[in-house]
Amino acid sequence: MISTTVSTTIESVLVANRGEIACRVFRTCRELGIATVAVFSDADAEALHVREADAAVRLPGAAPSDTYLRGDLIVKAALAAGADAVHPGYGFLSENAEFAQAVQDAGLVWIGPPPAAIESMASKTRAKELMGEAGVPLFAPVDPAAATEHDLPLLLKAAVGGGGRGMRVVRSLAALPEELTAARAEARSAFGDGEVFAEPYVEDGRHVEVQILADAYGTVWALGTRDCSLQRRHQKVVEESPAPGLPPELRTALAEAAVTAARAVDYRGAGTVEFLVSAPGRPYFLEMNTRLQVEHPVTEEVFGLDLVALQLAVAEGAELPPEPPEPAGHAVEARLYAEDPAADWTPQTGRLYSLAVPVTTAPGGGARVRVDSGYADGDTIGVHYDPMLAKVVAWAPTRDAALRLLRTALRRARVHGPVTNRDLLVRSLGHPDFVAGRFDTGFYGRHLAGLTTRAPGEDIAAVAAALADAVRQRAGGTSVTARLGGWRNVPSQPQARTYGGHEVRYRATRDGFAVEREGADPAIRVVEAHPHRVRLEVDGAVRRFDVARHGGQVYVDTAAGSYRLAVEPRFADPLARTGPGSLLAPMPGTVVRVADGLAEGSAVTAGQPLIWLEAMKMEHRIVAPASGTLTALHAAPGRQVEVGALLAVVASDAPVASGAPDARDAQEDTSA
Repeated sequence: MISTTVSTTIESVLVANRGEIACRVFRTCRELGIATVAVFSDADAEALHVREADAAVRLPGAAPSDTYLRGDLIVKAALAAGADAVHPGYGFLSENAEFAQAVQDAGLVWIGPPPAAIESMASKTRAKELMGEAGVPLFAPVDPAAATEHDLPLLLKAAVGGGGRGMRVVRSLAALPEELTAARAEARSAFGDGEVFAEPYVEDGRHVEVQILADAYGTVWALGTRDCSLQRRHQKVVEESPAPGLPPELRTALAEAAVTAARAVDYRGAGTVEFLVSAPGRPYFLEMNTRLQVEHPVTEEVFGLDLVALQLAVAEGAELPPEPPEPAGHAVEARLYAEDPAADWTPQTGRLYSLAVPVTTAPGGGARVRVDSGYADGDTIGVHYDPMLAKVVAWAPTRDAALRLLRTALRRARVHGPVTNRDLLVRSLGHPDFVAGRFDTGFYGRHLAGLTTRAPGEDIAAVAAALADAVRQRAGGTSVTARLGGWRNVPSQPQARTYGGHEVRYRATRDGFAVEREGADPAIRVVEAHPHRVRLEVDGAVRRFDVARHGGQVYVDTAAGSYRLAVEPRFADPLARTGPGSLLAPMPGTVVRVADGLAEGSAVTAGQPLIWLEAMKMEHRIVAPASGTLTALHAAPGRQVEVGALLAVVASDAPVASGAPDARDAQEDTSA
């Protein structure tokens, strides 16, 4: 138990953030009887964190630079709403020392480390210098201007901020200038600071971090390890605690290095010290995050703590016990994103019709599933912010049990709306290499193709979708069962419908429906069909399919998995109304820049970056599909574009051969 003697009492907290982390902080505040204040951009006016707060203050505009990165407006909002403390969450201004100081100068309590500690660690370049002096192992820095072939591959990183923004892997010296420019632009857009640095890139390393918590009386807790090696675009996807397979001496060395880092800057509050562990098992300091991490729930589950409550207590002046509680069991977290892993991780937007993950808690504090989310049914996923929908966390006594529990929860989740990475998560958590602990930060680079194939059983799900639609459309919603009939008392002609590329042929019978299948396909008998539920007997086993239709998409949920099937294209194929060489926006977003000197009539070469598009805080570049001449340019910095918008046209110098890339191949994710 922490001490009950405090120097100040917090009555009302403003969270200088949005989405999931704002909702997470509000939950603890409610449990402690603390009032809550939200801030919101115009794009977030109806967001869940706004609806959950006791009060909310508008930040005019939509772009982060006009809203959540405006510390002056946030301080004014806190004072106007009567808050006496500010919690920064993660991202945005959470590691901005000037903002922390401004909060304190306004007479408000800052729920975070001292501004001086943030300043010491906010710049990764300065942090590395400080850690080197403290004896923490480091990579040797590389001056980009003096880099040679021997230094490759290089990792470019934003000096401030995190979350993968401003990071680039450089494998050739010729690409270095362009990647430096791109990294600086993305870092400046995300964090307001374009400083980047370079260090060696380790191909087969593991990302391992240590959660720390410190008070103002000299106590520093090292709360075990977390492994965050499964990443895309240098952003974490799956995290777990403790990090599997580390020898005891390495765990001890990591904990000691983390505590050393905290003491070196007189740290207070929650923070994380990140390391890259090379294949031989040698750790290298990466950075210290002077805030709460997205993945903090796995530590909470293993140690039985509420880290937000402890942040509040430390901010009030409470004293921690000399030692933290003992850890127990294993926790794994999966980040559910609105993105398409099979399409280069393209962010997805649109209405979230339904989001429901089965949450379980076994009697007596046993295995359990937890969901932290910033979205609810009916919310809209926009283009301005990170596409994370929820964090799903499972705890169990063993790692194998936690992985199984999390796989099952995700498999049975109801996620209706834009495309998500749910199937990728389920397959990742069951991949033999991951289950066996044989993984590193290159996991998705090696296995992505196999993890994003079409789901088995999709053709059977298409049958259920067709039958549910047939009942809904032809019988006005009346159910049809094999036992009771309920359909017209005459057989019908065969009908054909296509869902997700699967043609389904069926006909109405006196007893319900008959499904026509090819000889090699498994036989299907219709047990019952309702507008939203179908039961089919497939090769002797009766299975239930829950069906929901929203516009041109049908969602089929089963105990074994879920399917999102297109009835017809939601949008007409943009390529059908454009000519060869047309460069189209692959997603809604904002044009942030065009290539220097680019204009109609410019000569371009195949693969040359022409236009940079920003969506959900990540930058994507549009490249020339072939060498030729730019005959049209419709993009300009600051322009908002919708998916399929015509950005430019390149007339090829040579005819495009059969099988050559078309405009759909001219989009390239530059965040990795």
